Amino acid sequence: MKWIIRISFIAVIALMAFTQKDNATPAPPYDDACNIKNTAFHAGEKVSYTVFYAVAGIYVNAGTATFTNTLETLNNKPVYHIVGEGNTNSSYDWIYKVRDKYETYIDTTTMQPLKFVRNVNENGYKKYQNVTFNKTANTAVTNDGVFKVPACVQDVVSSVFYARNVDFSKLKVNDRVAFSMFLDNEVHDMYMRYMGKEVVKTKYGKFNTIKFKPLLIKGSIFEGGEKMVVWVTDDANHIPVRIESPIIVGKVKIDMMSYENIRYPMTSMVKRR
Repeated sequence: MKWIIRISFIAVIALMAFTQKDNATPAPPYDDACNIKNTAFHAGEKVSYTVFYAVAGIYVNAGTATFTNTLETLNNKPVYHIVGEGNTNSSYDWIYKVRDKYETYIDTTTMQPLKFVRNVNENGYKKYQNVTFNKTANTAVTNDGVFKVPACVQDVVSSVFYARNVDFSKLKVNDRVAFSMFLDNEVHDMYMRYMGKEVVKTKYGKFNTIKFKPLLIKGSIFEGGEKMVVWVTDDANHIPVRIESPIIVGKVKIDMMSYENIRYPMTSMVKRR
């Protein structure tokens, strides 16, 4: 059970993908990768999720995750300060307590991250990482040194908000959107595969959605291949409303349960539960 709970927050913030490896064919670069504009969200937005774990079709509420967005200034530049926090439910803390916090500071003009902070506490395992992106030198400065990065690079949280601004109307089913992400002192070539549109029923309600799949590498928790599925609202907000993935034992499902101060009306919602 402990590794099921551990991924409660990881699965949400890493909804875009894991590193493409093995026999994967590199995806062509997305046309707007370096010039993407924010049309999907604004400061003041707050979105919360509940994480469910299932074996034999029975779902258990295991934890929560919340994203908040404020407008701030960093190095005299206006930035979106986005904070993602994930916690196990108190009833599970005695088994495996998770208190994770991830932060990104995104330049409002370029949609590129300028700073990334990861502060995790997972059952006594603690890790703190502070990354500063030098956009002039194309480097990432971390606790461990200075690393060369591409001109256009995301962190694990900013990549989620980057994905929300992809113009899906330009894509055909099975097209892939590629981008670079810096994590754990490495640059990873990432992509997601566009799967079209679908109506999905979640714990919150029924939505018209855009569906895509990230490519996962096989590990101790996730199976390999394109088995994780993500659904975002088919409206201008592109808010993730459901994420599903099989894991080594059972299945994890993350549903959006509340939202505040979103940029546009939630026109994709067909019916509230």
